[in-house]
Amino acid sequence: AARGIGAATARRLAAEGARVLVTDVDGEAARATAAELPGAESVRCDVSDQGSVDAAVAYAVEAFGGLDVLVNNALGPVAPDRDRFEDEPEEGWAVQHEVTFLGAVRCARAALPHLAAAGGRGAIVTIGSVNAEADFGNHAYSAAKAGLASLTRTLAGDAAARGVRVNQINPGTIATRAWEGKEEGLAALAERVYPLGRVGTPDDIAAAVAFLASPDASWITGTVLRVDGGLLAVNRHFREVLGD
Repeated sequence: AARGIGAATARRLAAEGARVLVTDVDGEAARATAAELPGAESVRCDVSDQGSVDAAVAYAVEAFGGLDVLVNNALGPVAPDRDRFEDEPEEGWAVQHEVTFLGAVRCARAALPHLAAAGGRGAIVTIGSVNAEADFGNHAYSAAKAGLASLTRTLAGDAAARGVRVNQINPGTIATRAWEGKEEGLAALAERVYPLGRVGTPDDIAAAVAFLASPDASWITGTVLRVDGGLLAVNRHFREVLGD
């Protein structure tokens, strides 16, 4: 949560009065982000290690007296895209499964008993991707994000009886650090494929997280919410072809 969507979400939740634990495999970056937020704490957390996850959850419960919301936002290193499926190296599949998918499993496993004790306020919000729903390349990343959507639905059924809601957000292209220095490319992409005329920002996703974590979403669970500027609803390229 030290950068990008995670940092924006931490800022948004803190602004709405939440006490936030900022976690990241980069402990220094987590501390720097937490230092900007009122009442926030930070801890280094490696979601590929259940012990590290358990310790982070225990820290939050001890520091804040309980746990109301878990935001799953960890992402394994994304390898360069491959043109052919068989060219995707096995290590690329392994790291996405281990960090992106199993990382969310580990966090939910550790947090769920505490979320269930939150008196009906417990919520899990997982960050997925539109890659889970359509072919945008990068097979391992896309498969891991699709796995998260299935996890969200199955976990929602289990957690509902304990008063915990579980939802997912599937963002489109977000202008994070990975896109720095690509202003011209971003503008061209927005004009070409996004019906709303721009790519998203981390704050767009943070706003959706804040909603799904709030009492305003108290009757929403098992939902995968697209926050994608209309990308998957409107096939701009196909419409252009039909218009030619």
